[in-house]
Amino acid sequence: MAVVKEIMGCSMVEGSSFVSSSKVLLNHGFQQRNQLLGRPLWVPLEKGGLHLRRVVRQPVAAVSEDLMKAAAVPAEKAVKFKVRAVLTVKNKNKEDLKETLVKHLDSLTDKIGRNVVLELISTEIDPKTRAPRKSTPAVVKDWSKKTNIKAERVNYTAEFTVDSNFGDPGAITVTNKHQKEFFLESITIEGFACGPVHFPCNSWVQSKKDHPGKRVFFSNKPFLPGETPAGLRALREKELRDLRGDGKGVRKLSDRIYDYDVYNDLGNPDHGINSARPMLGGEKIPFPRRCRTGRPPTETDMNAESRVEKPFPVYVPRDEQFEEVKQDTFSDMRTKGVLHNLIPGLKASMLADKQDFKLFADIDSLYKDDSKVGLHDEQLKKLPLPPKVIDTIQESSQGIFRYNTPKILTRDKYAWLRDDEFARQAIAGINPVNIEKLKVFPPVSNLDPEIYGPQESALKEEHILGHLNGMTIEQALEENKLFIVDFHDIYLPFLDRINSLDGRKAYATRTIFFLTPVGTLKPIAIELSLPASAPITRSKRVITPPVDATSDWTWKLAKAHVCSNDAGVHQLVNHWLRTHACMEPFILAAHRQLSAMHPIFKLLDPHMRYTLEINGMARQTLINADGVIESCFTPGRYCMEMSASAYKNFWRFDLEGLPADLIRRGMAVPDSTQPHGLKLLIEDYPYANDGLLIWGAIENWVKTYVAHYYPSPSVVLSDRELQAWYSEAVNVGHADLRHAAWWPSLSTPDELASILTTLIWLASAQHAALNFGQYPYGGYVPNRPPLMRRLIPEPTDPEYTNFLNDPQRYYLSALPGVLQSISFMAVVDTLSTHSPDEEYIGERNHPSTWSGDAEIIEASYEFSAEIRRIEKEIEKRNADFSRRNRCGAGVLPYELLAPSSEPGVTCRGIPNSVSI
Repeated sequence: MAVVKEIMGCSMVEGSSFVSSSKVLLNHGFQQRNQLLGRPLWVPLEKGGLHLRRVVRQPVAAVSEDLMKAAAVPAEKAVKFKVRAVLTVKNKNKEDLKETLVKHLDSLTDKIGRNVVLELISTEIDPKTRAPRKSTPAVVKDWSKKTNIKAERVNYTAEFTVDSNFGDPGAITVTNKHQKEFFLESITIEGFACGPVHFPCNSWVQSKKDHPGKRVFFSNKPFLPGETPAGLRALREKELRDLRGDGKGVRKLSDRIYDYDVYNDLGNPDHGINSARPMLGGEKIPFPRRCRTGRPPTETDMNAESRVEKPFPVYVPRDEQFEEVKQDTFSDMRTKGVLHNLIPGLKASMLADKQDFKLFADIDSLYKDDSKVGLHDEQLKKLPLPPKVIDTIQESSQGIFRYNTPKILTRDKYAWLRDDEFARQAIAGINPVNIEKLKVFPPVSNLDPEIYGPQESALKEEHILGHLNGMTIEQALEENKLFIVDFHDIYLPFLDRINSLDGRKAYATRTIFFLTPVGTLKPIAIELSLPASAPITRSKRVITPPVDATSDWTWKLAKAHVCSNDAGVHQLVNHWLRTHACMEPFILAAHRQLSAMHPIFKLLDPHMRYTLEINGMARQTLINADGVIESCFTPGRYCMEMSASAYKNFWRFDLEGLPADLIRRGMAVPDSTQPHGLKLLIEDYPYANDGLLIWGAIENWVKTYVAHYYPSPSVVLSDRELQAWYSEAVNVGHADLRHAAWWPSLSTPDELASILTTLIWLASAQHAALNFGQYPYGGYVPNRPPLMRRLIPEPTDPEYTNFLNDPQRYYLSALPGVLQSISFMAVVDTLSTHSPDEEYIGERNHPSTWSGDAEIIEASYEFSAEIRRIEKEIEKRNADFSRRNRCGAGVLPYELLAPSSEPGVTCRGIPNSVSI
């Protein structure tokens, strides 16, 4: 604790090592600060870990000589003294010509008064003016001299004059008289007796011509609203009012305004009825709210918002936009996607016989493989390309023109074909959150039978009895040996519309799994349902494990349809809805209702990074009409309606936390004798095993944090900002479900800790588990086809003969075509990529100064240490041969919840936020 307090500065005068513990100054007295020769630094370990190391440094701040003279002056005769500000400004690595010219213009005009001006504001009120005490304005020095410095970060200084009655600095205002915005990372004030005062900024400061008001930044010391020092109260309230805006007008890209709107910008009715999409959000189609942009309506539909198409960006508040490194990573991945898709795309577009994969070798040719020869000359000669281009392609066919091999193929190229791998991915793949304990057999639908037909399943005792290791069905149910992945109720209401689309064919599937004596799962039956409108002989069909060559291919096709169902629910419900869309209202409400100095805002801040930007980009190019999601997934134009249906019928915030979700699905039962208070029904359930470790670490950290600031329910109830945040997130951000009885109340510290733990879990570990395996598992399309184009043929079907004569070709023709596959691969490759500037769970920018509370900093270091311990435990588990679902011949280790990662596609790593 002493080490932490030593680096905290004067945010807590009473705990500072720079001020005598026995003589804390009330007016202007002070004690000379000792030099810091052993200031601790956090430095990276392997895989993103951190540890504390002492580094010799020179003193970082000296007490002003003027202030020293003030010690002998009576309080009523205040004297003036100077303090220094050190600003850390983050430069762009690349600038276009316009930016460079404006930068140099600002350098010239800075010398004649069009500069950057700061003003320091005290936490105290001046009794004479009844306004906060302020310093004299200070001009940032040497801006013009440092214009050409190429470093990523540049430090500037400014000097304030204050008097000895100034008190503690609590805020600082910044006025940018330049033409160009700049990114202000932090400000440190040196010269006060208590030591350096830290102002975490991490914000773009706009030009005064665009935003005339002064920008205000608060010091790192947190305050609950009722404890706000008198000098900061008005500023705190004004800053929140500015962030809320007035709900009117079109937002400029430079704005910092957070507001709500419905999803009415996914389609473009001006392009015709096929480009129109229903509004999501409202009584008709409930959905969470998104960030308001204020764009005008379309010309043909007043309820639809006009769209902004690439390359023009969708509005999100300026500080939510990707920083340069993240944006460059995105751009690089787009370029790689174009190069990877160039050759197969040309072949598929130019040659009529190349729309489908004819052989599995055609799919293999998309990936780098030094053991294989490049593209055949005869194939290249068919392309309308100059000879030099063909030569370049031949030379590069194993390089930039091919994808990296997906991880699913690296240990066993044919693992995806095996039933045990198909089952393993239900608990250790990229969608391990749909498997449930089978409670009754046969399973029963909850859909309205008058609309969707009989609720009874076609599954019968004879379908599974021979696969239960000698058990009866009653014994298997009682001993928790039967599990199900059930997509029946979410798909069936959409099947008539889906199957009427060109090139889309789907079933509503149910898959039954048996838990073997060695702890692995095996699939024992697949039910395929069509709507009641289908012929009675086809509406419900059960496929069981194969007994001959024909049934083997039928079983393969049935598993492919299950995987396609799984891919759709994974992307539209578990990934997009639960971790992207449902988080956005909580983020908007946090910025609108929680001051930057609020301790809960400080806790949530790293878990909100980039989410609004990635969601805005998704509305523009992924979930929009004819976007990537509609093009690549079975539900097509009904993708987002299916997502909204899940929100209305299945989503419950109170069950989004991991323990509650496991209990809801019957995958665990409460057991106070077990770690985390749960007993898993499948002991080797990698997602749950590792997830509970991460959940427990988050929960302990949050409980410690909450207890520090909220010792009693009365403090929670009296915190008007906190109550406004939660109320607005529920009643405005999730307005369509606001009357649901399951919303947790917010009246005690335990309830607050539970809500915050759930949000942090969703933003970090839950999103990571669902996102970063998309290319490693789904980049090989046969493993997880995002769409299917053919149903399984019956003996009476005309195409049944084709199926019998060439089952491999039929199978491949049922999968996505070449163009669909490579488009999908490019997107999931990007979505699975970690940016070099990613912040992982347990990490934090400026770890010693993000908060001005020494006890909280100490607790955050303990949280980081616990995350590192968890990472080592996960490594041990992946080397434990008794854990057959994550270790064995050809079995992929489960690393999606391993906390740290290198940049790129790694199939591991837990970023703090939904940032991709």
